[in-house]
Amino acid sequence: MKWLVLLGLVAFSECIFKIPLRRVKTMRKTLSGKNMLNDVLKEHAYRLPQISFRGSNLSIHPLRNIRDTFYVGNITIGTPPQEFQVLFDTGSSVLWVPSVFCNSSTCSMHVRFRHHQSSTFRTTNKTFWITYGAGRMKGVVAHDTVRIGDLVSTDQPFGLSVEEYGFQGRRFDGVLGLNYPKQCCSRPIPIFDKLKNQSAISEPVFAFYLSKDEQEGSVVMFGGVDHRYYKGELNWVPLVQADDWTLHVDRISMRREVIACSDGCDALVDTGASFIHGPGRLVDNIQKLIGAKPRDFKHYISCSAVNTLPSIIFTINGINYPVPAQAYILKGSRGHCYTAFRAKRVRTSTESWVLGDVFLRLYFSVFDRGNDRIGLAPAM
Repeated sequence: MKWLVLLGLVAFSECIFKIPLRRVKTMRKTLSGKNMLNDVLKEHAYRLPQISFRGSNLSIHPLRNIRDTFYVGNITIGTPPQEFQVLFDTGSSVLWVPSVFCNSSTCSMHVRFRHHQSSTFRTTNKTFWITYGAGRMKGVVAHDTVRIGDLVSTDQPFGLSVEEYGFQGRRFDGVLGLNYPKQCCSRPIPIFDKLKNQSAISEPVFAFYLSKDEQEGSVVMFGGVDHRYYKGELNWVPLVQADDWTLHVDRISMRREVIACSDGCDALVDTGASFIHGPGRLVDNIQKLIGAKPRDFKHYISCSAVNTLPSIIFTINGINYPVPAQAYILKGSRGHCYTAFRAKRVRTSTESWVLGDVFLRLYFSVFDRGNDRIGLAPAM
């Protein structure tokens, strides 16, 4: 996951669990312009009632988009349940929330798990570290009951942060990792693996539909695929390795000219990343080609350019996935436009990219653990 400011399978409708996401935009812009946003968010925490349709085994509860940057949702931990707002993240694998023992400044601004209030809590002596694009955390492994809507994982291992560094501007309590499990550093088993092992879901699959602009209705679904959220057929792409949601990209082009990934490259499909991240030299070249100028930590461009600039095309497994200028040029709260391309903070020996929410708003995505592949199709 990167933070900035970072199947041929049958869809059994009775076994699909959906969690819709809500986009919140207009009020944020109004409050930001009056320098009131931080005060309001602190005073009025996000609390909406869960909605359940138990008769159809369909679990739905409201989620929202934070500052048009992240798609997050509510889960509960413990008995009785304690509610947390978490980022659903395919770029990491651990579920964690802050603990009452964390004295870092970022912890004090979020809901902290009160273990002594849960009758099903048990602790361990295992500790672990996770480093993200915008910070890092140290945690201890604990066990308790975790609920995502009507999905229940009993005795679920999860992390309780005791130290947090960075994470400026974070507007959610913790992270729910949906990547493959990492067999190192005493990290707890991902909740998706636990649900799969408990046969709580019918198929080892989850999928994302992320709405565009100010529309509501974003969804993450577990256990199958609802075909109403995409057009045409899903194009299946095998993973580079069966340990990460990384695909092979054939090339990146604009106006029929290859502008990056000329010899092929890899790309992580990451719901926890807001933008499209790539090697600094290649990202800088793209900024020059589209006429963007650097200022502070962004590359700005005339808002009118959205009407004239061409699409940037990611060719994956022989299929073109255009990202139009309307998607890669964003407008800030003050009316200035900037691009959605960012240089990766960590350099790698081979060319690699991160396809975040800017890409995933355009393409419905299915993460198939059973067949180690990702399905992509144009989103509705």
